[in-house]
Amino acid sequence: MDRIVGMKVFVEVVNLGSLTAAANKLGISKSMATRHISALEHSFGVKLLHRSSRSLSMTNSGESILPYCKQILAVNDDITYLTSLENTEPHGTVRLACSVSFGHSYVATAVRRFLKFHPKVAIELILTDRQIDPVKERFDATIQIGNAFDNNLVARLIGRCSSLISASPIYLSKHPEPQAPVDLMTHNCLTHTGLGNIWRLLPQTSKETDERIEVSTAGNFTSNDSMMLLQATLDGEGVSCLPDFVVKPHIKNGQLRHLISDYSLEQQGVYLLYPAKKYLTHAVHQLIDFLINDFNNGQFSRQM
Repeated sequence: MDRIVGMKVFVEVVNLGSLTAAANKLGISKSMATRHISALEHSFGVKLLHRSSRSLSMTNSGESILPYCKQILAVNDDITYLTSLENTEPHGTVRLACSVSFGHSYVATAVRRFLKFHPKVAIELILTDRQIDPVKERFDATIQIGNAFDNNLVARLIGRCSSLISASPIYLSKHPEPQAPVDLMTHNCLTHTGLGNIWRLLPQTSKETDERIEVSTAGNFTSNDSMMLLQATLDGEGVSCLPDFVVKPHIKNGQLRHLISDYSLEQQGVYLLYPAKKYLTHAVHQLIDFLINDFNNGQFSRQM
């Protein structure tokens, strides 16, 4: 049986709490809905629902698989929608959000490049370092650096971002320069809330799959704003671990010094997130595809 239809039945059963209600909504019989669920369970090799004459609930496997089914259905609907718009010009307003630092370093310029190709599209770009709920705040998409995100959102990987440990000459004139990861434990480390105080480093000569060295850092200043942490680092207040696009210009001009350069830090994914709603507008699809191609074709690295 069709796996996509089976996933639709599964999602509607969970949403409505009833096989009968799901079958009625999808315009099929209850017995057919049951067959779709059974076929899907056979296909996955796991039980998705606990069913009895009086109750219906998800299994642990069902709870794990549900977010992925929603994402697959969203992408399937998007493909159907896109094929119907193949020959139409994108138009309308797109609301996009990202962090202040990444917005200034890359996204704002990339968006302006996009608008040159699509004159009928308008973009509202919001730069903020607070946590955003795209659904409640009516954003079409958000850009996030970090490997943890809400499973209720569809995540498209744009690329990867490296981080660098650095300090200013002012700070290093008063404190011995750390030579190895363990030395960081004796320094005032300025921490981004998204990274946390556990910094994971790997010798440059090692493979990416090798086990990383974990260092528990401590310091007197934590923030969710990379630019605020950058300023504190420039002012000689401590050692920081920040995205390379934030610190590289200051390392080049001598305001900061790259520390423990024989080690690399765990790369963070750069994701474009959007709600798993039924349809995305043609303009949003075009912007997503543009940013993925733009980032991976080197525009990001050329702007640094």
